[in-house]
Amino acid sequence: MKKLTLNLLTLGVAAIVLSSCGGISKMVENSESVKYVVTPSPLETHGGEVAVTIKTSFPEKYFNKKAVVTATPVIKYEGGQAEFEPTVLQGEGVEANNKVIPYLGGDYTYTGKIPYSPEMMKSELVVEMSASLKGGEPVSIPGIKIADGVIATSTLVKVEPKTILMGDKFERVTPESYDAEILYTINKADVRDSELKKQAVKDFQTKIAAAAIDSTIAIKGAKISSYASPDGEFELNEKLSGNRGKSAEAYMNRTLKKLKVEGFDVQGFLSTVQTAEDWEGFKKLMESSSIQDKELILRVLSMYSDPAVREKEIKNIAQAFESIKDDVLPKLRRSQMYINVDNIGYSDEQIMAFVQSGIDTLNLEEMLYAATLYNDNAQKLTIYQAAAKKFPTCHRAQNNIGYIQMAMGNVGEAKAAFQAAQSIKDMDVVRNNLGAVAMVQGDLATAEQLLTSAMSAGDAVNYNLGIIKIKQADYTAAVNYFGNKPSFNAGLAQLLNGDIEKCITTLGELGDTDDAMVYYLKAVAGARGGKDEVVINNIRKAIEKDAALKAYAKKDAEFRKYVANEAFAGIIQ
Repeated sequence: MKKLTLNLLTLGVAAIVLSSCGGISKMVENSESVKYVVTPSPLETHGGEVAVTIKTSFPEKYFNKKAVVTATPVIKYEGGQAEFEPTVLQGEGVEANNKVIPYLGGDYTYTGKIPYSPEMMKSELVVEMSASLKGGEPVSIPGIKIADGVIATSTLVKVEPKTILMGDKFERVTPESYDAEILYTINKADVRDSELKKQAVKDFQTKIAAAAIDSTIAIKGAKISSYASPDGEFELNEKLSGNRGKSAEAYMNRTLKKLKVEGFDVQGFLSTVQTAEDWEGFKKLMESSSIQDKELILRVLSMYSDPAVREKEIKNIAQAFESIKDDVLPKLRRSQMYINVDNIGYSDEQIMAFVQSGIDTLNLEEMLYAATLYNDNAQKLTIYQAAAKKFPTCHRAQNNIGYIQMAMGNVGEAKAAFQAAQSIKDMDVVRNNLGAVAMVQGDLATAEQLLTSAMSAGDAVNYNLGIIKIKQADYTAAVNYFGNKPSFNAGLAQLLNGDIEKCITTLGELGDTDDAMVYYLKAVAGARGGKDEVVINNIRKAIEKDAALKAYAKKDAEFRKYVANEAFAGIIQ
């Protein structure tokens, strides 16, 4: 009541002052007949700005034909104010270039925007005016409140972009195969001493002997593949390949027994395969040879699917081309022997011991893996830095230094490490991470440029672009970038895009969480949807987890309809 009395007194004083200004006094006296429609109301901030549209309707015989009025929308808050651009209006009898308001009444629609500041959350939108007649001094007209506060829900976006850690290629068990080849003379299947004296066969035996006594190598099995060249009768070749397999198997068993390989005589340890006519081998040898007209020869042979016809043709070719008979066919009369082993790397305990006592003992992949064995970021950082020092051309080590620095809040150091990684190898993962740095530093243009050039880096890029789109007030794009994976920011984008139910569902999918803002945003969504129970339950949980939200909720225009709600008031008091 006191405020109303003061307002009436103010208007009365203004009327007395303006009575000396002729017709302007009537404009003051009838100011309540001017109607304002404010959109949005309350005001809102999007993209860091507060935009407003004000439709002003002047009634008939209100606007003096000779009057000039300057109207300025002003956001007033405790300790200050922010002014929009003023508008100058004039009566139809004024010769100037301002917007004309007819004496018989008319409308004027104003649009404007100003930068947002947090103080504006608890504020009022007031229209301040001054009026004058031609040649006269302007006279102030008392300000008129036309809207409340500024909804700042869009500013709740969490600018916590996702960076990407590059993985290691560490394999504790790596398979390996030792191999050697025995050649046979035409139509023979016996293993010649000259073949066993070849260096390749000796090396084969040496590797088996070493593996048999090495605890870090496990011999898993053996295989023998035996072949005959495709220049004889199929029945003969089939028998030859089988006999060659048996002779190679006998040699293998003698060798494994001599070297004391455990389990060599267990069923299934050694497998054998026989190929009666090695056409694939013939083709490969021909393709790699320097034999004249080899393409023509292969093309001719490919015309025949009947093995008997191809055998006949190969004999004819061998008789016509001595080089095929001497250089190709003999190499196909063979047994290939394989020993399959598993190389067993360091255990986690051994790797962690090396980290403490001699990290340079580890190879690159072991170092990168070692960092994953620790939860402490400082220890991880030390390991990645050691890897980068020992392997200066490893972009993964540099990138991961940046990842940990970012997690520790050291944005400058993270940027330097990501730039070092990019100088070694420019790739999408690194560009995403540099985009995350730019975003945290407030350079959204650079962040967006980097991120849009890094789309193949995965979901992190889309998430980060979703944050940027919220900051840019492009909420539809933000929703699309976040997709169906629940997060606080995804729920915020859905709410700002007008999908209240989807926002509540998304936040619910996060389950029980220690993040107070999840519950706060759910309360905001409830308020927008008129869901009293959702508002009360979630504002209570939010404040229980973060008492500072009590003061924030008091000035949040989202809850303007709940200030008189007893349950709500009891929570925020």
